[in-house]
Amino acid sequence: MTAASVSRLLSGFPDRLPGLRALYEDLHAHPELSFQEFRTAGVVADRLRKQGWEVTEGVGGTGVVGVLANGEGPVVLLRADMDGLPVQERTELPYASRETAVDSEGNKVPVMHACGHDMHVTCLLGVTDQLAGARAEWRGTVVAVFQPAEEVGGAPAMIEDGFLERFPRADICLGQHVAPAPVGFVGTRPGPVMAASDSLRVRLRGRGGHGSTPETTVDPIVMAAAVVMRLQTVVSREVGAAQTAVVTVGSLHAGTKENIIPDTAELRINIRSMTPAVRDRVLAAVERIVRAEAAASGAPEEPEITGLNSFPVTVNDTAATGTVLTAIAEVIGEERVFTLPEPLTGSEDFGVFGTALGVPSVFWHFGGADPALFQHRTPETLLTDGLPDTVPANHSPYFAPVPEPTIHTGVTALLAAAAHWLCSEDDRASDRQER
Repeated sequence: MTAASVSRLLSGFPDRLPGLRALYEDLHAHPELSFQEFRTAGVVADRLRKQGWEVTEGVGGTGVVGVLANGEGPVVLLRADMDGLPVQERTELPYASRETAVDSEGNKVPVMHACGHDMHVTCLLGVTDQLAGARAEWRGTVVAVFQPAEEVGGAPAMIEDGFLERFPRADICLGQHVAPAPVGFVGTRPGPVMAASDSLRVRLRGRGGHGSTPETTVDPIVMAAAVVMRLQTVVSREVGAAQTAVVTVGSLHAGTKENIIPDTAELRINIRSMTPAVRDRVLAAVERIVRAEAAASGAPEEPEITGLNSFPVTVNDTAATGTVLTAIAEVIGEERVFTLPEPLTGSEDFGVFGTALGVPSVFWHFGGADPALFQHRTPETLLTDGLPDTVPANHSPYFAPVPEPTIHTGVTALLAAAAHWLCSEDDRASDRQER
């Protein structure tokens, strides 16, 4: 079914690739922080309108939703995220970001598309263009969701903004993410595919003073250092070897001068887990350690622990995942499609849409890295041994997918997955005859 259907849906696509590459480079050069994607949203809305989509802006803050109704048939939700990260780009690409922005706490920070969301927007706009130009080849309704703030939980913001009532209710939700895997390959798995994530801000209270008389102070920097080191034992000593969890202290800020002991220190902690039981255990252990180290240091006040954001485990519907893998394999080749042996420890809020709608969802990853970086390693060995050090991962200042053939793969994979639901039974029969 899929190969011939997607071939018809891709009519004229090679001629549009140069324009998509230019779009990708423009988006990469102009990243925006979470809930600040005003320029990106404007670009998306303008292109969707020119393609003939019904467009709604400002959903969940800066989100954009396009709807294209094309007769009776299933409703398919396709999603891309739009936000960048506070990272200083070091790729030295001619279209590297030089942008800065003011974050939610008033700090001026560099901004980079260090997670590939510019690629996601480009690929979905490529898909929407193909669908709009090939309406005779499919039936149903497509809801194209350009989501803000994936890095901090923008999907719940869109749901809370009346998403379920304002737009056609999807029968299936489909999403994808570019990965530091060889370009042209696609991978996912049924069931849990990405971890739950919890982020915390911890403010430790000390008593400041002169660096020459530390005995008159309660040093929050030493307290913070003790917390950081003790947190390393949570996974190694409190989580079973067959279970999965990650605890990361990604930020530690304290003090203004080398001879002043400050009053406070602040840590930002991120926790990844795969099951509710492990999540509860790790969260409890982190709080216990923070409070115990503060008490051991003689802190004059209890530490302040604040939740920043929380994402659930991303779970792929088993039957729909099999369908998607088969559909993509028919188009790009079975040798390029892999079932991941275990869930990834990265996190996503894409699953919020399927859960809120009560429908199946499928999320997959597609490679965007130059194969030359993999030193003759095969995709099979990458699944077991992990990435070589030569490959920048997501959130690295060096992360930048090669535009081609990454764009081609992303557009083709998303169209192939959607085609299963959008192409009619007559199309499927025709496809079987053609094969």
